[in-house]
Amino acid sequence: MTDTEAADALIELQSLKAQVAELEARVARHADDQHVGQDRGASSTAVWLANQTRTTRAAAHAIVKLGKQLHAHPFTRAALAAGLIGRDQARVILRWVDTLPDETTAEQKTKAEQHLLDLAADHDATALDRLGRRLWEVIDPDGADAHEAEILERQEQAALRATYLRIWDDGHGKTHYQGVMPTLEGTAFTKIVLATMAAKHQNAVKGSGTGPEEMGQAFSELIMRYPKDKLPKTGSLNATLLVTITEDSLMGRLEQAGTILDTGDRISPALARQLACEAGVLPVVMNGKSEVLDLGREQRLHSQAQRIGIAIKQQGQCATEGCDRTTGLHAHHATPWAKGGRTDLANAIGLCHWHHMKAHDNGYGMSRGPNGSVTFHRRE
Repeated sequence: MTDTEAADALIELQSLKAQVAELEARVARHADDQHVGQDRGASSTAVWLANQTRTTRAAAHAIVKLGKQLHAHPFTRAALAAGLIGRDQARVILRWVDTLPDETTAEQKTKAEQHLLDLAADHDATALDRLGRRLWEVIDPDGADAHEAEILERQEQAALRATYLRIWDDGHGKTHYQGVMPTLEGTAFTKIVLATMAAKHQNAVKGSGTGPEEMGQAFSELIMRYPKDKLPKTGSLNATLLVTITEDSLMGRLEQAGTILDTGDRISPALARQLACEAGVLPVVMNGKSEVLDLGREQRLHSQAQRIGIAIKQQGQCATEGCDRTTGLHAHHATPWAKGGRTDLANAIGLCHWHHMKAHDNGYGMSRGPNGSVTFHRRE
């Protein structure tokens, strides 16, 4: 085929798909009315169709449902049968028309349906779905804005309830994340990531592109470029990532991996040196037993350097035996400062928020073991 013939064929195929979709839905509705499949013990025509055609049950039910909806809306059915709209567009039109309140007259519903059919000539299903919010302009022009506001508020509340973020590490050097966020935040996030991708050095080093790989790399860079003075605080420290590495490895005299204290994961010495070029470096003097010897100074509250020292001493873990919390450790005086306890590392314990509350709860006693760990017990 020539280019023109191929283009015309693709357009005609889309029209044929729409016609077949209408015919399939119409026959499926008729079969459902005839209770096809019941003689073979199927619970419904959709279940029978799924078994016979190896279609998923969800897809089979959607076909029968579409047939019933089209039967109730002949104008949309006629447009789909003529190949003037696609199946996805038809579903959007039917859904919005069916959401109109019961007090809407048949004439108003017909007018609204025809309005969406006219819009479908120039808009795909996604755009048509957005325009469906303004359907009230056809039925109640004066109240259209209020109706749209109500619809948007319901959607926003539903979006907040559906918002989530899951993060997990596969143990092979990769952390995975999956989530859902409201449209406003999602749009802002997308714009920030795309702006990061558009940076001159990105294009120069990695080339332009907006695929999943480029998006992931931009997101990773965005996290590492986040201003440290804007970070939220946890345990009186900024949400700082602590990575330990020996001086020999830092200077390139020895190739030793670095350790991420929060998780115990190891990173290559090359990556650790790269981080050191862009991050703050805190010299920590250690003895042969990897104990901190010189860090911070005595005062009422532990300094930032001392809090970092506590995290290093405890490898980022809460000091309580059996506790695996690593986020937001609080610096606690083993011997209370008011009772003469010194604000130094020897008298400091890093506790998670939960166990720090227990340490100040008179109903519990705290015992410190020889290795620096602590245990709690309820007082009699």
